Amino acid sequence: MTRAIRFALLVLSAAAVAAPARSPAPRPASPAAVPSWTVDWIYGKEAAAIGRVPPFAWTSGGDVLFLAEDELPATIARVSAATGRRSNAVDAAAALATLRALGPAGAPETLPWPEALDPAGRTAIYVIGDDLYALDLAASRFERLTATDAREQLPRLSPDGSRVAFVRENDLWVLDLAAKKEIRLTSDGSPTILNGTLSWVYWEEVFSRGDTGYWWSPDSRSIAFLRTDDGPVDVSTFTDFDPAVPRQIVQRYPRTGRPNPTVRLGVVPASGGAAVWMDPASVPYEYLVGVAWLPDSRSVAVQAMNRPQTKLDVWRFDPSTAKTTLVLSDTDPALVYQKELVFADGGKTWIVSFEKDGHTHLFRYGADGARRNTITQGPWSVRGGRSYGAALGSAWVDDASGTVYFTAIEKSPLESHLYRVRPDGTGMARITKEDGTHRVTLSPDRRFYVDSFSTANTPPSLTLHDASGKTIATLSESRAAALAPLSPSRREFATIPTPDGFALPASVLEPPDFDPAKKYPVLVHVYGGPGSPIVQNRWDRESLFDQLLAARGYVVASFDPRSATGRSKTLEDAVVGKMMSDSELADLRTAVAWFKAQPWADPARFGIWGWSGGGSYTLLAMTRTTEFKAGISGAPVTDWHFYDTRFGEAWMKTPESNPAGYALTSALAHAKDLSGRLMLVFGTYDDNVHPQNEWAFANALIEAGKPFDLMVYPMQKHGFTSKAAIRHRAEKMLEFWKTYL
Repeated sequence: MTRAIRFALLVLSAAAVAAPARSPAPRPASPAAVPSWTVDWIYGKEAAAIGRVPPFAWTSGGDVLFLAEDELPATIARVSAATGRRSNAVDAAAALATLRALGPAGAPETLPWPEALDPAGRTAIYVIGDDLYALDLAASRFERLTATDAREQLPRLSPDGSRVAFVRENDLWVLDLAAKKEIRLTSDGSPTILNGTLSWVYWEEVFSRGDTGYWWSPDSRSIAFLRTDDGPVDVSTFTDFDPAVPRQIVQRYPRTGRPNPTVRLGVVPASGGAAVWMDPASVPYEYLVGVAWLPDSRSVAVQAMNRPQTKLDVWRFDPSTAKTTLVLSDTDPALVYQKELVFADGGKTWIVSFEKDGHTHLFRYGADGARRNTITQGPWSVRGGRSYGAALGSAWVDDASGTVYFTAIEKSPLESHLYRVRPDGTGMARITKEDGTHRVTLSPDRRFYVDSFSTANTPPSLTLHDASGKTIATLSESRAAALAPLSPSRREFATIPTPDGFALPASVLEPPDFDPAKKYPVLVHVYGGPGSPIVQNRWDRESLFDQLLAARGYVVASFDPRSATGRSKTLEDAVVGKMMSDSELADLRTAVAWFKAQPWADPARFGIWGWSGGGSYTLLAMTRTTEFKAGISGAPVTDWHFYDTRFGEAWMKTPESNPAGYALTSALAHAKDLSGRLMLVFGTYDDNVHPQNEWAFANALIEAGKPFDLMVYPMQKHGFTSKAAIRHRAEKMLEFWKTYL
């Protein structure tokens, strides 16, 4: 189930500013309207900017490039990590003039962040009108690279910056930038054979919505890539309302128990030639979930998993011999997580994440798979950039200083911080100090890091630090001042005791004119999916909608059932085979009883709502309890038969192996027990949680004679993109709460 779509934006806070080389160009003064808590404002440009930090990238020379929107026109700026001095990496106006002279359709009015950058930060690649364009940053000059009727996509520059790889009509190509010569690396691409690009289930559930299915070798001589055969996968269709004879959109979507795409790993010379394939006959697997070149460019580490997702093997594949060697293996009767895998000592040492005690920790192994020592340990978990499961993007190694850097929830399960430790596990220390969530990216030489920092009450900032934590420069300040005129309520955290002693994390947002002597309607905002907490000390863009609700007189409360807290795999394992049923229900009953016992709560006016997993949790609450007067369920999975293999089978296994679990967790069987007024909301082009989920539940309600409301948004996907639809949905929710609470 999608973790990213739960009305959340995970980012960022503030730090000191180093003196820039020059001041950014001032914006022209203009009278500004005083903002107010309205739907138009919270989903407008000003509010969107509050929760956004600029995209950025480290260069091999130790500079940070980022999109400087405080310049007029917006440009790509460069900050030296050593000095903190800022300069423009490109003359945006001059560059855009050269682009317009090339005459592409759909040329941007302002300089956007590129699709790809070379490590040195000299060349940027853009996709404009389905063709590729290169920007020479120093010369501020665009150059057209392709001019075909086909669509070029997913460009990635080689580490040495001399070539760009891309995908055209599901084949992998390379273009030599100096010689302007294209080389076709694969030739069997088709609507069902995908080379270097991903099928839907790999895009969504394996590579976290990162579409690139190929990887340059460090020496720029080879490319490892995935070849996917989507042919065995069932076809789903979506019907548009346009044109007069509506178009049909086809998607290959593998549901639980049904065939998956077949995937192979190949390595091909960047100069062209035959690919060498990792033999699936000698390496049995259902999923390939991780690919990483070793530093010497001679072999590739490949993470392969079985279909029940209870066994993960890490193989080393040598394309010069086509030999595959098993290095590490992990098994778990519940499920295994993908490994964080970082190389040290030129590949002689492998740092790998495991959940040996239920918590995610780092361990040191030799390249032969022999375990050397534990690096981190304790009643807490290493956590990376993903919202559940694997700790990907959580560790970095500095061979020069003999230091391992990592991010974890050691200080607080509601926060994320950067730590350092010696490879032998001694000398662990926390680097980031401010309470809140730090999303960090270390420089290639590990001497510096960029920190995206925020708290639940402080919008994000982007800052540059040295490895000790000292602030060098602020790349983007927190936009807290933009919120000040609205006098936002402060989100407060609490813990809710459970009968067995576990403390459920919770948060409360009160109306700005809160009167402790009054009784308020309470809206409980939930998600509830395993390892996917929403009670976190970090900025959440949907907190602005919560503020709007508070301004309308509601108390907005949230909590996480224990399986959703992300604190340990042990807690998540408890829902394997029965996700969204008894365990989550027991914690919900406890949390709601606690909320209703508060002196400010009106027990007769409780509402609940959520999107995706939160939509499913809302249905669980409203069909298995009588606690809620009303609820809004957005894009819920209503039966795990309808969801995809990779996520659905990780937690529920297959319908054939777990029929009792599928029956227990199906919301369809409990539709007859609906209590309170329900509004179902979804988009007709939701290619993640397919509309059959809502149609099936609506039909079950009709069969049971249960009244309900239905709000359908034509051709919107799981995450709405139409501004009109987003605003309309928000207004409809406000109207619903006013009517029923």
